[in-house]
Amino acid sequence: MKQASPVERPAADRRDRVALSLYVVGTTASSARAIVNVRRMCEEHLPGRYELVVVDLSLDPAAAASAQIIAAPTLVKELPPPMRRFIGDMSDTERILAKLDMPLVRAALP
Repeated sequence: MKQASPVERPAADRRDRVALSLYVVGTTASSARAIVNVRRMCEEHLPGRYELVVVDLSLDPAAAASAQIIAAPTLVKELPPPMRRFIGDMSDTERILAKLDMPLVRAALP
């Protein structure tokens, strides 16, 4: 796992974009599950409007202090304000979206 992955998908409209950072530790099953679940959530509910950076704290422990991360996995919504954090199990999409103050919107099916 890399320290920080590049942006997953460019945001189409900068006014409407959601910037997220997911902090994980190593290549554990919990970390892998968190990454898969957050990417799926973004594709389903924020298609074309999100930027996701994955930060592996085992490769960059200083990132935990600078971002004030006390547990992993932690998902941080940096934009739009206000900043919000979700710590723990990343499998409950509706709960994550509610905690991060983001609307529940399903992507249109092709």
